[in-house]
Amino acid sequence: MSNQLLPDYQLRLGSRWEQTTLVKFLQLSYQELFPGQEDFSHLGETAKKYFSRETPLWWVESADSAVSEGSLSSPLSQPVACLWLGNAIDQVQGDRHAHIFLLYVMPEYRRQGIGSALMRHAEDWARARGDRQLGLQVFYNNQAALSLYHKLGYQTQSLWMVKPLRPQSLE
Repeated sequence: MSNQLLPDYQLRLGSRWEQTTLVKFLQLSYQELFPGQEDFSHLGETAKKYFSRETPLWWVESADSAVSEGSLSSPLSQPVACLWLGNAIDQVQGDRHAHIFLLYVMPEYRRQGIGSALMRHAEDWARARGDRQLGLQVFYNNQAALSLYHKLGYQTQSLWMVKPLRPQSLE
């Protein structure tokens, strides 16, 4: 798989040392979808628990900010997008398959094909591992993501439903 994602962007494999940046991107994603909620500190625990060698992370960076050949210093440029993949078990067939934990593109970089390119990268990664499907969870109010996934051929397989529970009163 090439490092060239799109003409003006490079794809770079992340490292375990970038967990803080991953948490920042998780928080940005959730803050957009749930603007009234301020505390997303639990996402740090999610990254701590699930981010490992088996759950690769890729960053998208502007190609013009890439470090030039032979440079002694290698300041990491600010990523404009990320893709975090992991594993899931198909609850119908029982097979392991690839799962997208996070796909996030900074707002000012959207609608340039970065999300679609990252989805193709995820599919290539999953195929290379021998996976027969790629899954993801998307919030029902994330219409932009839903449109992208439908355009790319993803179909709803199940619905995750929740019911808020009130504490029982002590009477």
